[in-house]
Amino acid sequence: MPEVPKLDIDLAARELRVDGSLVAIGARAFDVLAYLDAHTERVVSKSELLQEVWGGLAVEEGNLSVQISALRKALGPKAIATVPGVGYKLAASAPHVPPADGPSLPDIPSIAVLPFANLTGRAEQDYLVDGIVTDLAANLNRVSGIFVIASTSSFAYKGKAVALPDVGVALGVRYVLEGAIQQAGDTLRITVQLIEASSARTIWSERFTGAAADIFDLQDRISERTVAAIEPSLLFEESRRARAKPTDSLQAYDLALRAAPIVLRVSTMEDFKQAKTLLDQAIALDPDYALAKALWIRAHVMAVGSRAISHAEGAVAAPVARELLDVHQSDPLVLTYAGHMMVYLGGEQDLGLNAIANAKSLNPNSVLVRVSSGWVNGYTGRYEAAIEDFEHAYRINPLDPNLGHCRSGHGYALIGLGDYDGAVRYLEQALADDPGFGTTEQALGAAYQLAGKPVEAQRMIAQYAKAYPTNTVSYFLRTTPFQSTDLQDRMSAALRDAGLPE
Repeated sequence: MPEVPKLDIDLAARELRVDGSLVAIGARAFDVLAYLDAHTERVVSKSELLQEVWGGLAVEEGNLSVQISALRKALGPKAIATVPGVGYKLAASAPHVPPADGPSLPDIPSIAVLPFANLTGRAEQDYLVDGIVTDLAANLNRVSGIFVIASTSSFAYKGKAVALPDVGVALGVRYVLEGAIQQAGDTLRITVQLIEASSARTIWSERFTGAAADIFDLQDRISERTVAAIEPSLLFEESRRARAKPTDSLQAYDLALRAAPIVLRVSTMEDFKQAKTLLDQAIALDPDYALAKALWIRAHVMAVGSRAISHAEGAVAAPVARELLDVHQSDPLVLTYAGHMMVYLGGEQDLGLNAIANAKSLNPNSVLVRVSSGWVNGYTGRYEAAIEDFEHAYRINPLDPNLGHCRSGHGYALIGLGDYDGAVRYLEQALADDPGFGTTEQALGAAYQLAGKPVEAQRMIAQYAKAYPTNTVSYFLRTTPFQSTDLQDRMSAALRDAGLPE
């Protein structure tokens, strides 16, 4: 299909032909296309489309975004031009002028935050909408491993009809973030979506609602939730791209990207070996690649937690973590993964805690940073601080696929505080999120016993002991990173009573 296809829209038959071929689209998408086609001479605002196509029904701007995305999929990514801050213009029947070559794509994920559309019907709200965009760009700049275009360059597109693939070329970015703000009475609704520029494919979207009087609190919530969601979204999207490349073209960065999603959830020896092999290759290609080393360290931490390897086998990564921290890293993930290792298996609590504190100051809205911070706070008896970290992680990214690890640490912190029923609830959910994670099974067995549920405790510990026969009560006491002797005493007694061998 050419970049700008020829469209034939039969309103009577409600049929669409693209370059002579019949193309099926949904009824609402057809109505949007028909309206854009009837007004090809101008930009159609999002508010006008919502009013005219939906007949005045109270609908969210996200409904329109879904239809535009479907049309771009059917017609091609350049068929409908975006006018940042305003709306859309049908470009399918107009000659397309390709943009001049822009800067080359960076080696890391790159993103431009486009001006949001003001759908409140009040021009004086423009400053508010632009403020949200500027704040988002500034906070994204704090995420390690993401290249963000300055707001001054992004705002050059405000009010101009552009095809998203052209924006990607002109600015040298792979992704764009766009959105809109609506108002109904005293309620503000703000929609944000992350889009792959070349294909105009939506990767992630979310809607935020709040009172107009609380706009600044709402702005903070949008910023932290969006940043928290984009970090893992881009990680997985870049990993997908790396896996699609031919093997002989993979370099250290691509190898690390392929390993990253595995490292986040090592549940078996097979997972560990796969991640370690990829990262060994990446480090061999670039021995100074700090993030690859940090992921290699993280793979060992998670493999010990899942009981895929022993504590002694995991501790071989501690010298590498020490080496990374000795050179004063400024990457939050490197600080986090190396710091976690030093507290968990490296025997240098202060060094690890300081590293993670620095990571939190650099990027307080990273779920990955917050979860590790929660665990190390739990190890050192700071149970309330641990729970605060875990709850912050839930709040900023409640749909993160790796929150099972977060809930597991939360459950341990609740055991530390003596809330055994609460610990059972979190640990049961953690096990449902991440079945077979040994640390969770062990903690849940103890929590059942402490909560007065011996039958459930014996069942869980029997399952755990069968899977990990060397993980006895004495092994727990010798290897547990939780430093409180009170917690150790309660846990070991509960594990013993539930049937774990001495």
